[in-house]
Amino acid sequence: MVKILITSGPTRQYLDPVRYISNASSGRMGAALATAALQLGHEVVIVSGPVPTVYPAGARVISVVTTDDMLAASQEWFTECDGAIGVAAPCDYMPQIVETEKIAKTGEPLTLQLIETPDVVATLGQTKRDDQWVVGFALETNDRRFRATVKLEKKHCDMIISNGPIAMDSDVNDVELLDTAGEVIARVKGTKQKVADVLMTEIDRRLIRKTPATPL
Repeated sequence: MVKILITSGPTRQYLDPVRYISNASSGRMGAALATAALQLGHEVVIVSGPVPTVYPAGARVISVVTTDDMLAASQEWFTECDGAIGVAAPCDYMPQIVETEKIAKTGEPLTLQLIETPDVVATLGQTKRDDQWVVGFALETNDRRFRATVKLEKKHCDMIISNGPIAMDSDVNDVELLDTAGEVIARVKGTKQKVADVLMTEIDRRLIRKTPATPL
């Protein structure tokens, strides 16, 4: 049995005290992976942004709001874990200036200056110990496999899962699992629990038990 960190759900980046930018991530894929990991006998810590999804009772859930919050919590808990699965969809951008008062309507266009947020999975990948592993998710709308391969290397992942916008706020997913060399070792489509079961079985076999399997 190992201890696995799973990041899940979206983050929020506030523009003012009441408005924020975010995305439609529901946390369902994170919940499904946590369920699959628990069924394999592993311990699970979930660092989650705000979601309506109910996570499995056997997992420890750390609630966060912003991408900086998610990064800080993930770094803290990763030190106690054997590996991490970055399935969250944290905001890639944040307002350069967060207003302290509600922005009033003026009848004129509003211009926002956005800056990049820190990359949670890349930070974990760059700082992992030799005995730790990191699996990332790459959601892309085109050139999915190529872009996933680039992220695999850039974020220092041991595996990466390529999926598309069908995954957002949905009960189903369609993914490819790539190994550290960028080779496709699993393809699965269906409910998120079905997808999670296959992905977690491969992660368990290849990264935890270190037993090679024949590529599909």
